[in-house]
Amino acid sequence: MKGSFMNTSREKFSQLRKGLLELAVLKVISAQKVYVADILSTLGETEFETAEGTLYPLLSRLRRDKYVDYEWVESETGPPRKYYLLTAAGRQYMHETETYWQTLNSTIATVGAKQ
Repeated sequence: MKGSFMNTSREKFSQLRKGLLELAVLKVISAQKVYVADILSTLGETEFETAEGTLYPLLSRLRRDKYVDYEWVESETGPPRKYYLLTAAGRQYMHETETYWQTLNSTIATVGAKQ
């Protein structure tokens, strides 16, 4: 029953989750430089579970906007891997986004409340 509720909620709130995915990705990258598989794994344990087909375009846009960058790291077990990290502009953007999200939460909590 709980799984069914979660699937229904995921569908119902997919646009909200999609809008917040960018912030979730920035938060994951802010902790340390990460490989795409690491990002997917971390998000997979949350409400922000996503697929490579969604993540790669988002990372490309964040890079174009200069919020993330990447570096190639040699791998002992295969080809080099691309690791993502936040830029200074990305940290600032993440902070601004978190602040705005907190403002929205406060607004939602008080909207319609009796004065």
